[in-house]
Amino acid sequence: MNSLGNKPVMASNIKRLMREKGINAKELSRAINVPYTTVLSWTKAEYYPRIDKIEMMADYFGVLKSDLIEDKQKQPAQGELSIKKREFMKKVENM
Repeated sequence: MNSLGNKPVMASNIKRLMREKGINAKELSRAINVPYTTVLSWTKAEYYPRIDKIEMMADYFGVLKSDLIEDKQKQPAQGELSIKKREFMKKVENM
């Protein structure tokens, strides 16, 4: 599944970054110069921010844009990791 455009993931990441920075939606809206209601709509996963706003938030929070748009909390399942590791080892052996 492509994470780009995934409103719930974006909303979760924005809320997490606001918590980490100790700010609320009103403070974020002032910092990046967007209406408070717009920030609320992003945090409620009603709308997805335009790329220029994603860049502004990334700069403000000091993170990569991918930290806003991707679900980096999910880790591959143990079986998936093992498969990838085995594939990597096969490639190394064949070198």
